[in-house]
Amino acid sequence: MQFKEVGDPSYIALETFRKSGEGVVTPVWVVAEGGKLYVWTVGDSGKVKRIRNNSRVRIAVSDARGTPKSGWVEAQARVLDSQVDEDAQRKRLATKYGWQFHLFNWMNRFSRNKAGHVALEIGPAN
Repeated sequence: MQFKEVGDPSYIALETFRKSGEGVVTPVWVVAEGGKLYVWTVGDSGKVKRIRNNSRVRIAVSDARGTPKSGWVEAQARVLDSQVDEDAQRKRLATKYGWQFHLFNWMNRFSRNKAGHVALEIGPAN
């Protein structure tokens, strides 16, 4: 499977890598735009820390629990942590997921974690 074949699924399993090389898989909502995939996450999450250290990721179309429904694809990710990027990702998610995103976003206000959110941009591996 190639990156472009991933399409615009509801979920992907995103595998990021620890300094030891061990992979960590997380299911995430994703939006495709302009040949890239975009994810929204808490800025101090483990996946953000791992991507800042190593931009190599693997992705697979998955269900909500992260169980792959396709083959794995090598990709590159980068953290977009400007407010403009974060706002653009919120808009993408609201458009794609509608009430589900709005409910999730509303519930997030009650979270103990007050760290801001960032967007992750995922593209084909170099």
